[in-house]
Amino acid sequence: MENEAKILVVDDEERIRKLLRMYLERENYEITEAENGEIALEKGMEEDFDLILLDLMLPEMDGIEVCEKLREKKATPIIMLTAKGEEANRVQGFEVGTDDYITKPFSPREVVLRVKALLRRSSTTKFLQTETTTKNVIVYPHLTIDHDAHRVLADDEIINLTPKEYELLYYLAKAPDKVFSREELLKDVWNYEFFGDLRTVDTHVKRLREKLNRVSPEAAAMISTVWGVGYKFEAVKE
Repeated sequence: MENEAKILVVDDEERIRKLLRMYLERENYEITEAENGEIALEKGMEEDFDLILLDLMLPEMDGIEVCEKLREKKATPIIMLTAKGEEANRVQGFEVGTDDYITKPFSPREVVLRVKALLRRSSTTKFLQTETTTKNVIVYPHLTIDHDAHRVLADDEIINLTPKEYELLYYLAKAPDKVFSREELLKDVWNYEFFGDLRTVDTHVKRLREKLNRVSPEAAAMISTVWGVGYKFEAVKE
């Protein structure tokens, strides 16, 4: 069940950690705390959390570096906590693999709602281990997307994607040969107007291609760049 999720709360201010713990434990989530970047990285690598709430400005190692290093090994959903005026850092956060961000000062109720929404979208281990009987499956040569299970297979091998990588792939794949601009993808995949750097899309596409290419170059090639416009999903002809 969603409410059995394990969440790592990372912030150097104890009062913020305690506040988030209180609200999240009311939803029956299991909470672990970390007060700096090095501890967060260590815990994030050692344990399989369902979600990480990660402050941007941290001692020892900032949230950007923590996220970047985690993404080398883990697809754990990450929500970045940022202060107002840190727009450039939020853009950088998306580029290294953050799934969402919340601006401080925040409403604890908003945090709970964002956490619930991201957990619902997440391709967690529980989903990957569950065989589903569903018609909500997109099948192409070399690539299968089971949307109910949030499971992606390239040449019959499971691909471990972050929630945002998965959403981007699914969004493109359900409309083959339709060209989407970067602006459209930011608005529709990220679910809100995002006044930031369009390289966020390029970075996610690059990471998605790299993950697919390790298993199936044919699947990776389906994500096609339309120069000067954006991207489209192009089914491989066999």
